Amino acid sequence: MVLLPVKCPVCNGIDVTKHGNTSNGKQRFICKDRTCKGKTFIQDYSEKGRLPETKQQIIEMTLNGSGIRDTARVLGISPATVINELKKRTRIARRESQFFSDPRV
Repeated sequence: MVLLPVKCPVCNGIDVTKHGNTSNGKQRFICKDRTCKGKTFIQDYSEKGRLPETKQQIIEMTLNGSGIRDTARVLGISPATVINELKKRTRIARRESQFFSDPRV
């Protein structure tokens, strides 16, 4: 029997514990490092659009001027996945910009 350490995809730390299962039975993990910004993650994703690398490629291709359908075709995912990821990133950016521009902080 070989035990492989599970690494956090955000900080690459190995201080990781099990954190329940997903609805389709896959093991969920959580990083215990206090400086890590990541939440829970799964070791092996069944859908390509949920991979952190794919999400990063969506952002990079959008910043380089690729359209939604072009990005979806190149990455082999649905255009709806591209749109949803871009919407999510827009909401996060707005929330952060409001936090940093708030005069009460």
